[in-house]
Amino acid sequence: MMMSIPIEIGQLNGKVAVITGSSRGLGYGIAELFAKEGAAVVLSARSQHTLDEAVNTLTEQGYQASGFVCDVGQLEQVQALAAHAIDTFGKIDIWINNAGVSGPYGPTDLITPADFERVVQTNILGTYYGSLVALHTFGQRGGKLINMLGRGDSKPVKYQNAYASSKAWVRSFTMALAQEHKSQKNLSVLALNPGLVDTDLLRKLDAVQGYERRLNPLRTVIRMWAKPPHVPAEAALHLASRATDGKTGIISSVLGPRILFSGVYNEIRQRLTRKTTPVTLDITTRAPFMLARHEREIEKQG
Repeated sequence: MMMSIPIEIGQLNGKVAVITGSSRGLGYGIAELFAKEGAAVVLSARSQHTLDEAVNTLTEQGYQASGFVCDVGQLEQVQALAAHAIDTFGKIDIWINNAGVSGPYGPTDLITPADFERVVQTNILGTYYGSLVALHTFGQRGGKLINMLGRGDSKPVKYQNAYASSKAWVRSFTMALAQEHKSQKNLSVLALNPGLVDTDLLRKLDAVQGYERRLNPLRTVIRMWAKPPHVPAEAALHLASRATDGKTGIISSVLGPRILFSGVYNEIRQRLTRKTTPVTLDITTRAPFMLARHEREIEKQG
């Protein structure tokens, strides 16, 4: 049954937005801000429990929100997500491919193929499926497609090869889409690098055994430059708003020179006054993948 969208004053008044990976963290921050700005939001995640909590929080505040369990690495589920959004709110104006996973920290050859493939399935195929479904759903009416970038989108990052290379792919893929559809003036294909966002994705980490200590500098990096979700959510709002009407191929980055300089300045000041804020990381150690040993075990079983 179609739900009516109330008339509110906001930058996204009357719009319907689908945000993947939005039961918590950055995705939820975007959904909440979009709802405040008048949009009806459709949240998605793989966990029914966290999704229900997120949707209930928004609806209790009087916002128009709905949730749909979806693994973005499965095309049929992404298609079902779009169908749910249309059945619920009648249309889709904005689609944000936000769902992503980081993978274990460590050398590529010591990470299990299953872990690497999981990153590819979510970050690459999830973005592809979401973009494919969004473009077909928008049709000639147009809309805003926003894909999330991340560290590694412009240069290699050692020990984070799965995540970093996936974001390089997303950048190239998104810009190619923008070029392919540049003649469609009512369609905007955009990319956002949210910078360091202080969420579980940043603080809860897996690391290959023996590489845990290499993550210690991350505590300083987080203290200097990590921002709460509402900061990059504002950047996402700008891309989704009328400000980008008729524009495509835009890459927006939150972590600019001002934030970089401010972070360094604050870190120096804290160290001089010996009042540095402690940063906690939750690191889970993963056994290194040994291909030769794995093959021998398969031979024994055979």
